[in-house]
Amino acid sequence: MTMIHKYTVACVAGAVLAAAGMPASAGVSAEEAAKLGKELTPVGAVRAGNEAGTIPEWTPAEQAGELKGWFPQDPSIADEKPMFTITAANLSEHANKLTDGHKELLRRFPDSYKMMVYPSHRKVNFPDEIKEATIKNATRASLEGVDNPKGAYLGFPFPIPQTGAEPVWNHRVKWRGNVIRRFNNQMIVQQDGSFGLTKIVEDVLFYYANTDMDSPPELKPGTDFLRYLSETLSPPRIAGTYILVHEKAGFGTEGRSAWLYAPALKRIRRAPAVCCDNPYEGTDGHQFYDQVDMYNGVLERFTWKLKGKAEMYVPYNSYKIATPPTTYDDIASPNHVNPELPRYELHRVWVVEANNKEDQRHTFSKRVMYFDEDSWNLVAIDNYDHEGKLTQFQEGHLVPYFNNLSVTTHVETIYHLNSGRYFVTAMINEDEPYDGTVRLTDNTFEPRTIQRKASK
Repeated sequence: MTMIHKYTVACVAGAVLAAAGMPASAGVSAEEAAKLGKELTPVGAVRAGNEAGTIPEWTPAEQAGELKGWFPQDPSIADEKPMFTITAANLSEHANKLTDGHKELLRRFPDSYKMMVYPSHRKVNFPDEIKEATIKNATRASLEGVDNPKGAYLGFPFPIPQTGAEPVWNHRVKWRGNVIRRFNNQMIVQQDGSFGLTKIVEDVLFYYANTDMDSPPELKPGTDFLRYLSETLSPPRIAGTYILVHEKAGFGTEGRSAWLYAPALKRIRRAPAVCCDNPYEGTDGHQFYDQVDMYNGVLERFTWKLKGKAEMYVPYNSYKIATPPTTYDDIASPNHVNPELPRYELHRVWVVEANNKEDQRHTFSKRVMYFDEDSWNLVAIDNYDHEGKLTQFQEGHLVPYFNNLSVTTHVETIYHLNSGRYFVTAMINEDEPYDGTVRLTDNTFEPRTIQRKASK
């Protein structure tokens, strides 16, 4: 992988501290922060394109579209054709711009897997309040250890990252709107392309990145930065299952609080296992709790190294795979998603390596994560077992939402390289688009409310 050292000078000192086990990082200097909104975008990406002209300058989109009933779209690129296609035959020509996961899929399935590469577009934008707060956070936010951020408000906490844990926090607390109701449909796809579908509806109320609040809270341990509720609608064997999460910074008693309502028990109970590499309810072990939204939850089980930036082919502006008329049948194919649907573009990504601590248990010994520089979304993760073998590959298809100036990944895929099956999540194609007008309150996310709702 070729690192772009020109753009990583600011992170070198932080990477050294992280490697040495230093406990904290502080905000950058005023001189560094002054680059935000100038040669850097307000959230920390390099504004200019690359020297080769294959990555364009950042040209942010204007807000457009309704907050309810509106599937994401960008008509200006809908008719574009691929510039070229990466296959097993020409893999060596592009290997330095591919994740290990993509290279493995190309090698394993030379007759069916391919990556169609399109022109790159950098239209990602955020509300002015988020951008302004992010610039201020650059000098005032700090991170103690890996799970205890402090001093950040509303925007991305670490637009000029110094340690490997900081991009993870940017991803976890990114702007997604003030409230949201969405379908999060999932399928486990067998080697022959057959699948079973699970339907889930999720409600989320954001406390940290919320532009409606008069006094947005500080991002700090013990304080909610979002509340989450999921209800499983089908299949019948798990329908009526609820998962409730009060997501906080910190860990242990300060961190995440979670509850589970299981129809068989007919009561809601505390669920400390909603964490880390415990299997997400109803996924038959194909997704861990810390793989929801690509990665979430505590960071304490790993050390985190910021390796710098690289130019990579990543799933981007992925409207075709994420929206109608594409169906779930269209997406599922043997061994991997239908290769006619994803859109790959060349973008700069931050690369972070996470290694499992010797005294902390986790299924993965190492994770290599790739964060889009313009949105801080995780777009790919290579996961390795304790023998050093690539065992899973996660891919998040990035979709900008111009209706509320946010960015997310759907669909998301987890390739289980040992079994040949793969898991697809965050699908909305055959249901309703995101609803950013739903009325949610603190009371919506109380255990007693779920108990009453489930008991009706």
